[in-house]
Amino acid sequence: MRKPIIAGNWKMNKNPQETQAFLDGVKGKLPAADKVEAVIAAPAIDLNALVWFSKDSDLKVAAENCYFEDEGAFTGETSPKALSEMGVDYVVIGHSERRGYFHETDEDINKKAKAIFRNNMLPIICCGESLETREANKQSDWVVAQIKAALEGLTAEQVSNTVIAYEPIWAIGTGKTASADQAQEMCHVIRETVKDLYNEQTAENVRIQYGGSVKPANVKELMAKPDIDGGLVGGASMDPESFLALVNYQD
Repeated sequence: MRKPIIAGNWKMNKNPQETQAFLDGVKGKLPAADKVEAVIAAPAIDLNALVWFSKDSDLKVAAENCYFEDEGAFTGETSPKALSEMGVDYVVIGHSERRGYFHETDEDINKKAKAIFRNNMLPIICCGESLETREANKQSDWVVAQIKAALEGLTAEQVSNTVIAYEPIWAIGTGKTASADQAQEMCHVIRETVKDLYNEQTAENVRIQYGGSVKPANVKELMAKPDIDGGLVGGASMDPESFLALVNYQD
């Protein structure tokens, strides 16, 4: 049985003081860790506060990105080694905004996944198609290619512990949401791709999130689908009450 995972992605929002206010708002109200895994992915400047809080709570901490080298002359980048030493649990990689604005390639994302595992953290690997790709009915081919490239060279054990987030670009921050059936269809494609690349057990183990205008009003419908194991949530994760409604969707 795969444990549900709801991850908030704050993007470039909140300072350390605002982070502490958020943490005060969710303290003592998160679901038990064996019920739902609650994660916040925050800007690097906020991670220290999150890590300290998580020591006494069931919240898991994710960085929003990292580099694929542990150290060196890479001004402005974030070391996966340093993130691991801080106590970060996950790193989000391959987000469409990183791909689009910063021209990250599938090869970059694969290197980052390997660096994350090398440093004893887990990747949340994003994939998803543009509106043009979906209108051309090529979304499955597009996403399958992204998954194959991202997982290249990873072991079955590593993939079993990977989280894959399907985020159609046309539904991120637009207010548009893929229907629960559309989300399920693509998450099933991803699971079948993992099965083809590895084996049935690995496909059964990997957790697949849907991301794209997930909110308390639609989370239950999405989570009821057999291949959707969680959500990668943007705006609705910024407010403590909204985030709590998401992670406590089973109540």
